[in-house]
Amino acid sequence: MKKTSMKIYLLAVICLGTFILFSLNNDSNVSAKDATIYKDIKTFSEVLDMVRKNYVDDVDTEKLMQGAINGMIRSLDPHSAFMTPDLYKELEVETQGQFGGIGIEIMIIKDVLTIVSPIEDTPAFIAGLKSGDQILKIDGKSTKDITIMEAVKKLRGPKDTKVTLTIIRENMVAPKDVTLTRAIIQVKSVRFKMLEDNIGYARIAAFQERTSDDLRKALKELDNKKKPLKGLVLDLRNDPGGLLTQAIEVSDIFLKSGVIVSTRGRTKSMETTSTASNTNDEITCPVVVLVNEGTASAAEIVAGALQDNGRALIVGTQTFGKASVQTVIPLEGGSALKLTTARYYTPNGKSIQAEGIKPDIVVPFVRAQEDTDSLQDKEDRLREKDLRGHIQPATEDGTKLDEKLHQETQVMSDLAKDNQLKTAVDILKSWTIMKDNFLRMN
Repeated sequence: MKKTSMKIYLLAVICLGTFILFSLNNDSNVSAKDATIYKDIKTFSEVLDMVRKNYVDDVDTEKLMQGAINGMIRSLDPHSAFMTPDLYKELEVETQGQFGGIGIEIMIIKDVLTIVSPIEDTPAFIAGLKSGDQILKIDGKSTKDITIMEAVKKLRGPKDTKVTLTIIRENMVAPKDVTLTRAIIQVKSVRFKMLEDNIGYARIAAFQERTSDDLRKALKELDNKKKPLKGLVLDLRNDPGGLLTQAIEVSDIFLKSGVIVSTRGRTKSMETTSTASNTNDEITCPVVVLVNEGTASAAEIVAGALQDNGRALIVGTQTFGKASVQTVIPLEGGSALKLTTARYYTPNGKSIQAEGIKPDIVVPFVRAQEDTDSLQDKEDRLREKDLRGHIQPATEDGTKLDEKLHQETQVMSDLAKDNQLKTAVDILKSWTIMKDNFLRMN
């Protein structure tokens, strides 16, 4: 099997070399760069042959070739990667929203494996892992020089198996081991609820195949004829991104016209401009978008599109700053190449690569101190609601009072624990009040 693989790979190298040599002989204007490429291929072939014949142990030729490819792709940027058939299948499964693992988006930053963002309601999120955490070891083995795909392979696995990460974060005195139990990660792309004063809330956790459809359904439930939305909070915090097509479709939900995003690469095929289409069913209420340092890629496209088109106010902290487009190219044998093929630009023609989206209103997140006493009723007097079998009063809309109080208490609790969300709600409430006053004055 190894001899067969070796013959195939050497044949490929020889064919490529022959093609380049043929080109050299038939083009008098060939550049010095092309000549250098041919010399490099010849050197690679010689090194491969020397290793195969003289290395102290027998070597797996296929493993050598994959190592060479990984080294080549890794020299490009943190997002390009060579994927074996198994890893390619995992990527396809991930975009559909379900896979086995711990629930984090990772990338290499300054040669260190780093968490971009934990996915909500996953083992990583529950354990308190945060955007910016550096992973020094996985199961006791150093992550130095590890590739993204190698890290993904180590982190994912069957449900109920364990993996230990050694992490370090800013202001941490020493690295800390965190042991996580893998689970089936079912990423619910869109979550939504109604906040106070008919202000809706929609959170996008990641951009998957059905994200735009799920968001439309959510907004349809929130915005009805009896109680139309007075405002919407679109939460893109800790959203690591996902599919470019879905970012465009989500942006189009809010825009009647204008550029959403443009891409530019080395080839003409990568020069695109996506614009909004007027479908007459766009959401029309005021919108505040929440972002933070974990907002990346496709999520930044949406934030940039709504900001540059004047459709939403961006609140929070500066975003991650990933403004490149990766194209997945299937290869023979089931493997694939994920290659950075373009940069994307916001409607105003700005690249946010390594810079991110700057919020219109900067609001750092402040962790609320738990104050259990303030939420407790200290009076012990017996009341009607304490009697077994008491009758539940109903509100005008038919909701039982206890249920309504529970919903209102939950919203108040969410706002009390999340100062960025509270700021967004306060902005929308003020917006509505100012609009009503303006209409009365005119």
